[in-house]
Amino acid sequence: MSKDAAATRLALVQAARRRFAFDGYRATTVRDIAADAGVNVALINRYFGSKEGLFRACLDRATPEQEVAPSGSDLERVLGGLIRHIIRSPTDEDSMQLLLLLRGSGDEAVDRIRRDTLRGYAERLAGAARAGRTGGSSQDDDDLLVRAEIALSVVLGMTMLRTSTRVEPLASADVEAVAAPLEDALRALLGGGRG
Repeated sequence: MSKDAAATRLALVQAARRRFAFDGYRATTVRDIAADAGVNVALINRYFGSKEGLFRACLDRATPEQEVAPSGSDLERVLGGLIRHIIRSPTDEDSMQLLLLLRGSGDEAVDRIRRDTLRGYAERLAGAARAGRTGGSSQDDDDLLVRAEIALSVVLGMTMLRTSTRVEPLASADVEAVAAPLEDALRALLGGGRG
């Protein structure tokens, strides 16, 4: 992809993320997104195939879960990455990404994309936790996936309280006040003693 094409694609994703987060999926038109990005509306289909494909691309940005739970990661790397993301200074991008992940759209296909994205994050967390264990049954795998989904809900909840709602004192708590209890909670859910 050329430099201009990459820049246009990024501008479309950024414009779409903002529109989808604030206006919702249904109320957002591809014309609005293209106008916000300053490009021809036909480029949405060219780069993303559809409005739905553009929504998927909005969820594919480097989110906390992707930064810390790429396929094949070990638990220590995953936990460290999650904790680093939660305790760093929250951004407007974090708030918009959270809205995209949690806000229902009323469109079943888009809601399925959202569920699949969240499930994929949880599966990567479970995979990292499973990598450090030996043996285990399919029941253990199901239990670990539930635990990973609970861990993900803790991470999303912390992100929401620190960014979108800015609940105090959590929103402005220093690194040490947040990191240790968060690490304890995630380790209790996913396994592994403190490294």
